[in-house]
Amino acid sequence: MQTISIINTDNKIKLYKVAFWLAVFTIVYNTVEGLVSTSLGYEDESLSLFGFGSDSFIEVISGIGIAHMVLRIQKNANSTRDSFERTALRITGVAFYSLVAGLTVTSIYNIWTGHKPETTLWGVVISIISIAVMWALVYAKEKVGRKLNSDAILADAGCTRVCIYMSVILLVASAIYELTGFPYIDSIGTLGIAYFAFKEGQECFEKAKSDKLCSSKGCC
Repeated sequence: MQTISIINTDNKIKLYKVAFWLAVFTIVYNTVEGLVSTSLGYEDESLSLFGFGSDSFIEVISGIGIAHMVLRIQKNANSTRDSFERTALRITGVAFYSLVAGLTVTSIYNIWTGHKPETTLWGVVISIISIAVMWALVYAKEKVGRKLNSDAILADAGCTRVCIYMSVILLVASAIYELTGFPYIDSIGTLGIAYFAFKEGQECFEKAKSDKLCSSKGCC
């Protein structure tokens, strides 16, 4: 029986390491995605791509909180959210709300003036890559979460799905513009991204006040 206990403990340590490095990968990927998307979005005057990239930077802050959470529950699976995580959640919430305000105002202005991006081809490319990467992350996080029987890690996997929803919005808006040239679709897609950013910000503040886990409808 003692041997079995040692093997289980070793496996648990390995799984927590995997969970931690998945969080680190998420941080690094979102940083690169944010830099590329905001740069190309600004260059091509695509607000939806620029907004998508800005959201990726905010997800980096969220990812740091997740990485800290994994280390915390590794030490004590029954521990509750600490001050570092709550602060990260509040900062993330403020950032999301600020992004929503900026994207909404700019979208309405672009619709009013009839502004069109030069191209949304990069939006199509980046969104396809993002969907593939995020699906892989969801699968990996769910696999680790189930093996550890960790609601927190499974909840994080649910949060990652929100990034997929945003990527799908970017893909649809970018593809429609490339195929039809419909002038308002980039701004409409941006408003869709702003909606999910608002939901994320709302849930961040809710979780900062409690120990509620992330749901499949929100992230942080």
